[in-house]
Amino acid sequence: MRAMVQISYGSPEVIVMQEVAKPSPESDEILIRVQAAKVGPSDCAFRKGNPFMIKLLYGLSKPKYAVGGTELAGVVEEVGKDVQHFKPGDRVLGMSVKNFGAFADYKCLPEKSPLVVIPDNLTYEEAVGVCDGGATALTFLRDKAKLRKGQKVLIYGASGAVGIYAVQLAKHYGAEVTGVCSGANESMVRNAGADFVIDYTHEDFTKADKAYDVIFDAVGKRSFPACKHVLTARGIYLTTEPQLSTLLQMMRTSLFKGKRAVVATAGLMQNKANLSFLMELASKGSLNAVIDRRYPLESLPDAHKYVETERKKGNVIIQF
Repeated sequence: MRAMVQISYGSPEVIVMQEVAKPSPESDEILIRVQAAKVGPSDCAFRKGNPFMIKLLYGLSKPKYAVGGTELAGVVEEVGKDVQHFKPGDRVLGMSVKNFGAFADYKCLPEKSPLVVIPDNLTYEEAVGVCDGGATALTFLRDKAKLRKGQKVLIYGASGAVGIYAVQLAKHYGAEVTGVCSGANESMVRNAGADFVIDYTHEDFTKADKAYDVIFDAVGKRSFPACKHVLTARGIYLTTEPQLSTLLQMMRTSLFKGKRAVVATAGLMQNKANLSFLMELASKGSLNAVIDRRYPLESLPDAHKYVETERKKGNVIIQF
């Protein structure tokens, strides 16, 4: 089978296509013929081995897992003898959070993985797109911020893969949503449900008078100290970038009842229930996939290059 193999840490050119052995499912696994995957900033970070913590966890000199990619959608081709809830032909959405492997024609996943059947009215690309940013946004807004109806939330990076789903989920939970993005993406963010949109190239939200119950930095560009004075008395600052300084601020602010900084390893916190919930919302039209570009599997390095321009809107999808 085809697989995009990473031979070392470095630029997108370290990813090359190779023919590798097709996997066979263990007794508790299903074999998926992959139809769609995604590329996002986390994939680029793992490719580069930056921040250095990635190398500590996944190999100092070269990646422990040669084939990258976490979120995937495809069709079940074969199941192990102990699998109970999936059968050949099922259209499924899954996350391979431990050993990656989505950028290959086939992937085996344990049945207990974050893995669900895709609703009939969703495409593979839509399913993997919603899973990409939606799962992260759900973890931060629902589980960490405990977002409630009537709260004021600001999403920084509202047009990105996490931000665009954060806007939709925040509206689902009844919040008043302010999205921060470039002026070119204002219409898209408003269509996603934002009540207000701030063009960061012309206005700095931290210098305005308005206070927010939740500030979610979905692109890791603004710090807790910079945002603190525009949080309400018990406001929460969320970020997808777990810098050491933010981790220290999180530990310190957790000791008091005032404003708090919160980070989370959202990818490691996913489960079947989260994916089922996202698929239910998407099936009902309450959560809509936003796909910017599509690349064939062999053009994975080009997809990485585009993601690193930081100009993408929503998801970048890999087609098989």
